[in-house]
Amino acid sequence: MEWIQKLEMLADAAKYDAACTSSGLDRAGRSGTIGSTAFAGCCHSFSADGRCISLLKVLMTNLCAYDCQYCVNRRSNDVPRAAFSPRELSELTMGFYRRNYIEGLFLSSAVLRDPDYTTERMIKVLRLLREEYRFGGYIHAKAIPGADPRLTWQLGLLADRMSVNIELPSARSLSLLAPDKGRDAIFTPMKQIRDGISASKQELRLCHHAPRFAPAGQSTQIIIGATPESDRQILTLTQGLYDKYRLKRVFYSAYMPVSTSPLLPAPQDFQPPLLREHRLYQADWLLRYYHFRAEELLDEHSPDLDPRLDPKCTWALRHLEFFPVEANQADYEALLRVPGVGVKSARRILSARRVGPLTFEGLKRLGVVLKRAQYFLICSGRPLTGLRVREDGLLRHLAALDAPREPVMEQLSLFDGPGGGVP
Repeated sequence: MEWIQKLEMLADAAKYDAACTSSGLDRAGRSGTIGSTAFAGCCHSFSADGRCISLLKVLMTNLCAYDCQYCVNRRSNDVPRAAFSPRELSELTMGFYRRNYIEGLFLSSAVLRDPDYTTERMIKVLRLLREEYRFGGYIHAKAIPGADPRLTWQLGLLADRMSVNIELPSARSLSLLAPDKGRDAIFTPMKQIRDGISASKQELRLCHHAPRFAPAGQSTQIIIGATPESDRQILTLTQGLYDKYRLKRVFYSAYMPVSTSPLLPAPQDFQPPLLREHRLYQADWLLRYYHFRAEELLDEHSPDLDPRLDPKCTWALRHLEFFPVEANQADYEALLRVPGVGVKSARRILSARRVGPLTFEGLKRLGVVLKRAQYFLICSGRPLTGLRVREDGLLRHLAALDAPREPVMEQLSLFDGPGGGVP
């Protein structure tokens, strides 16, 4: 099989993995090496089928020993199969990088033979890139659950970020749909990566030349809509992952029907829950940057996020006793709870009011989104002039502001342009 056929096949097979960010790393360029990564990370463009353009997002192989019902690469699925050799994939990565098509590599793989053999092949790719080709750019590698911890450690010393996908939100769903996997097999490497990152940071404090283990941290992915778990269960799991394993990101991937298994939603009747995915990302943002807890956003009486409103507005409407917040006196934590006030604008408010009292016009100049915040803020004891909205009309007003708009899609591909962009 020609390498271009392998690339089209294995890049397409990788599109269902959303956990491919590259932010959070400052890898300076070094003499004699190729590539570097700025602190802000790589910028991404996504093609219509989900491929990440600035990273070469690809599988080593889609030949899989596992039979996970939700996965297009499961062994029982009749699809064309291919595999890159370590040398082929490393040369392909360098070829794309030298032509400025990519800024780094996102490497994953189906389980070929067993987890150890698969991880060994991934290590060979990264070792060729780092040691032979002297590639200093960004590499994100997927840890394979069940692999020997020593192999996972070697992989982490060569990669910038690692991830272990949980995929399904509960042990019951995992045992039903992915009988070859177990939660212990997933959480064991996740714990190892956490401890390895911590130990690496301590060594670097003592010696600046100590090897770095996954310096950009780790992430994971959860599939949404394939199983019956509520948003509350998903966010509680997410909160636990941030607290216990110190993950950089949890990604949510709306389930795309790729199987006719009776254990999964029927493809002909199923619509991917894209709005639900969007609300979960908004809630995740509140957990990571706005100091909310999962139990504050959802409870047993309200186990799912409201599709009409973003989670912050939903929380505000359920806790009207907390409002209005005085912009000239409230502390940072209180300001973060106000819809329309972000992390930056909250800090700007704290700085600006040292000079003098703030007005609504001043808040707007500081970046506050007044079309939301006006219902929950007062300045010097007074609401916005002319504001006449009753409590029972707030939901209608806020829902109108958050009405979904039709996205504008632009198709991008590694194969666009004259000659298909082939090196």
